[in-house]
Amino acid sequence: MEPRTVAKAVETGEEDVMMEALRTYNRENSQSFSFDDAQQEDRQRLAGLLVNALERGLPPARRAAWLQSLRILSRDRSCLDRFTSRGGLQALARYAGIAAASGPDPEPPDLDIVLEALKCLCNLVLSSPTAQALAAEARLVVRLAERLALHGQQSFPHEVQFFDLRLLFLLTALRTDVRQQLFGELQGVRLLAGVLELTLQAAPEGSPAECLPAQETERAMEILKVLFNITFDSIKREVDEEDTMLYRHLGTLLRHCVMISTAGDRTEEFHGHAVNLLGNLPFACLDVLLTPELHSDSVEFMGVNMDVIHALLGFLEQRLDQTHRLKESVAPVLSVLTECARGHRPARKFLKAQVLPPLRDVSTRPEVGAQLRNRLVRLMTHLDTDVKRVAAEFLFVLCAESVPRFIKYTGYGNAAGLLAARGLMAGGRTSGQYSEDEDTDTEEYKEAKASINPVTGRVEEKPPNPMEGMTEEQKEHEAMKLVNMFDRLSRHRVIQPMGMSPGGHLTSLQDAMYQSMEGQLSSDPDSDPD
Repeated sequence: MEPRTVAKAVETGEEDVMMEALRTYNRENSQSFSFDDAQQEDRQRLAGLLVNALERGLPPARRAAWLQSLRILSRDRSCLDRFTSRGGLQALARYAGIAAASGPDPEPPDLDIVLEALKCLCNLVLSSPTAQALAAEARLVVRLAERLALHGQQSFPHEVQFFDLRLLFLLTALRTDVRQQLFGELQGVRLLAGVLELTLQAAPEGSPAECLPAQETERAMEILKVLFNITFDSIKREVDEEDTMLYRHLGTLLRHCVMISTAGDRTEEFHGHAVNLLGNLPFACLDVLLTPELHSDSVEFMGVNMDVIHALLGFLEQRLDQTHRLKESVAPVLSVLTECARGHRPARKFLKAQVLPPLRDVSTRPEVGAQLRNRLVRLMTHLDTDVKRVAAEFLFVLCAESVPRFIKYTGYGNAAGLLAARGLMAGGRTSGQYSEDEDTDTEEYKEAKASINPVTGRVEEKPPNPMEGMTEEQKEHEAMKLVNMFDRLSRHRVIQPMGMSPGGHLTSLQDAMYQSMEGQLSSDPDSDPD
């Protein structure tokens, strides 16, 4: 049915005509998400009529069909202006059961009406900055938080719980003030951790269910997304004792999430949200990933349960198979594994054994091959600077932040970016807290070590000497040609000759020479003035 016809039916005010037209329109457009531009004015007119009636109040018999039509029209961005009035949004919030309470509810809520109103609000908040501001002003997050606390006590249907969480996710994703309000005033981490625990149906110290049902999976993912939003820029790296207990409890729940599967094919997506949130936790709280007791089927290393670390490593390998949005796919899990390795020696040694086993084949470049080491080394020269930074940082930590060891496994060419950023181009080791563990070389590596090109990280045949057969005059002539070419490129600023400062940082050749001479003079007692 055309929106013009529906609008005319609504204007008649005749109950049967209106309701039949709205039901027909809803049935025909229930799956419509794109709209004909030619009917844009008619849809706007219909939306205006429906919103005006909504603001005045609807009798119970009209609400379901009315809100279904509003939900369909709220998908059309050209109609948003008709929806984004303070009265319209407050009416939707009232029907959704999340408006500011002005007294006792006159009647128990119809959950079908609540659901339709929640869907309308989600559409509006997603698409309209004005609706986002009005929702923040109306403090919808307060009533949403209050209702979330009741999810475990009252039998709300799955869809109402899901869209409560979806609306909360949208508000916290799009409004900084709502994020801060939920995190601080409303104690959102504690609230959502409790809801997550109920959803997972597992006590923190119990064994997680083998497979999370589909509906619980959907709700758990929304909870994880909201928690990610409110902790992304709120959690400090150092927290007090009370907050540490809360985040360790949350870390225990996330450990469960990483170890369970879900119904359908959403396990990787579910694990992705859990890993993203793990990356927001204070580093000191990540030790909960290594605290479970050992069982007969546990992955044990140095007396520590490595089940979670092993699962995260498997998740990383899955994500490396993806070719799009690599930053969002691999950076979070690499960051979590890096912090686990940096803070816990058993985790680092376990990961090193899995990712950087003793070298045997040194005939191919480190970035060539299908092993996990090869794939991570390839990321070290990725176009996305965040991807190459986290990949290099992970491998560097596995090497106990030892420059020679890092170059051994990755090649100097691949390692140069991280070493330059850290001022380690001249070698050395950072001040990280690492034990002096040995890096055992295989017999194959010892035999080939002298022939390995440190830049490429592999054994290479000795190239022919390009100056072989030249006289000294010819060599000098070629050398001067090369000098002149570099000079011309430098003067035209095509290239800039670089040197290494005494601190190990790349700098211009002129500055490097100056700093070097300055250091020599300052250390020479005969250079003191008379």
